[in-house]
Amino acid sequence: MSNKVRDWMKSPVVVVDPDSTVSYALTLMRRRGIHSVVVDLTEEHEGRPYYGIVTSTDIHYKIIGAGRNPKETRVREIMSAPVITARPDWTLVQCSVTMYEHNFHHLPVADENGVIIGMISATDLFTAAEERGWGEDW
Repeated sequence: MSNKVRDWMKSPVVVVDPDSTVSYALTLMRRRGIHSVVVDLTEEHEGRPYYGIVTSTDIHYKIIGAGRNPKETRVREIMSAPVITARPDWTLVQCSVTMYEHNFHHLPVADENGVIIGMISATDLFTAAEERGWGEDW
């Protein structure tokens, strides 16, 4: 397998509406065994691709730690937006450096039009390192 993001990202991405409840996002994340969902804000930005993200860390700190009710809290209240995205042709090193610089564990992958086409996580990078080793060709 190559050292490109496209070969290690997960697709399709789970996307939620900004007015979905956090409880709904939690259910999707648990049932699909994922730790983040993309929030589609395109409609609110004149049709231009625009996204937010909610991660398990957001839920941990902003819902559980804050004592908020996930059934009464909307995703838009706890999401991070706009998202920084990776490109499918990036190397895993480029992706890893971006994630490190921003303290991210999940990075949406966007095509040349800004449309989210995948998600890459720290776990995906760990898997790549385990399977391929980490060398100069990364």
